[in-house]
Amino acid sequence: MGAAHAQDARPDAGQIEKGRLLAVAADCAACHTAPKGGAPFAGGYPIDSPLGAIYASNITPSKSGGIGDYTLDDFRRSLRQGIRKDGAHLYPAMPYTSYTQLSDDDTASLYAYFMHGVAPVDKRAPETALPFPFNLRFSMAVWNALFLKNQRFVADASQSAEWNRGAYLAGALAHCSTCHTPRNALMAEQDGKAFLSGGSIGPWYAPNITSDATSGIGAWSEAELVQYLKTGRVHGKAQAAGPMAEAIEHSLQHLPEADLKAIAVYLKQVPAVASAEAKPRFAYGESSNTEVDQRGLATGVDPGWRVYSGSCAHCHQEGGAGTANGNYPSLFHNTATGADRPDNLIATILHGVDRTVDSHAHFMPAFGDKASFTDRLSDQEIADVSNYVLGHYGNPAVKVSVDDVQALRAGGKPPFIARMRPLILPGIVVLIVAFVLIVALRSRSRRRAHQE
Repeated sequence: MGAAHAQDARPDAGQIEKGRLLAVAADCAACHTAPKGGAPFAGGYPIDSPLGAIYASNITPSKSGGIGDYTLDDFRRSLRQGIRKDGAHLYPAMPYTSYTQLSDDDTASLYAYFMHGVAPVDKRAPETALPFPFNLRFSMAVWNALFLKNQRFVADASQSAEWNRGAYLAGALAHCSTCHTPRNALMAEQDGKAFLSGGSIGPWYAPNITSDATSGIGAWSEAELVQYLKTGRVHGKAQAAGPMAEAIEHSLQHLPEADLKAIAVYLKQVPAVASAEAKPRFAYGESSNTEVDQRGLATGVDPGWRVYSGSCAHCHQEGGAGTANGNYPSLFHNTATGADRPDNLIATILHGVDRTVDSHAHFMPAFGDKASFTDRLSDQEIADVSNYVLGHYGNPAVKVSVDDVQALRAGGKPPFIARMRPLILPGIVVLIVAFVLIVALRSRSRRRAHQE
């Protein structure tokens, strides 16, 4: 009775508003709102994981379709431990491994917002149906026992209040490590020295954001980091696409300037992780006249030039410098073309760019399977134009093959656990047979010993 009363009691407006701001910082809407006009927080967004599509659930206060019958304890358990009210385990596509750091007060404010500040939607989201054995949700109990650190954030007394605020925002709410930390064979984030050193997210690659001056963001100023988090672009360095563009559109651009600065202060002090890169990603390339020089040639024309001239030069200009207003970025001094791997360049060509910041749309059409404003480019054409761009404007040491494009078009290279799936069922059968044989042999040995 007491729990029911606590659930029905309406919190004050200040706590609901605080919960709304926390939900924005946690980027809840990006996953729990279906694209193209979905009702806020009603679920249905398919998260394309390496194991299959995972549908975000309805988290409106509907008792039939959402979480309207959740108590605060149910909500805490779901948010921090990845366990639903009915006892079923969530998949870590919902970043409870980061949200577990949320304080009791912030968790209660989020609960207040979702129960009293969100309109209920009486429709259940589609059920996630992963292939065997990943459909066995109870197996996540073992995964959690191995990898979930069910601990709240503890401030570091040796650091400033601003640093601690940035650490809490980046680690708990914005869950940066979910994308920017590499994962092990069982899809858990790698602890320790690999923290925030970069990781694959399907066809995209979330780069190293440690303080290393060459491989990470050490050569970025705090002001540049704040600008990037607020707008998604910094001239002469980078522009956001893919999952990062979604995070900026739905979450980061709406945070107070002080919070963005706190994140920047924190990231600038994350222990550096170096790689073999010779210079920062944004330091590669220069303008080139090749596009103009090859016009009208009958022979000896780079096949990548043909694609660039026909599909890219109009926006990025013949010299690759982009437009003066920055709507179309330069292809040199650009982290997508200067990286030591071509994933983000290829993914941008395949999927385009689509983010809205401060009511201004930043758009580049897709040239992959979902091309609607352009002609669909083949794997060979994308490999050709990628090599042309890298050779003339970016990191010339990086080469793109048709196989590279094909893999990213298919969603990226499957992780170890996905590649092993065909062997899991036979492996289980072998283990069961072996167990039965061992039991039978021991039983026979005991009977013989008894007879003797």
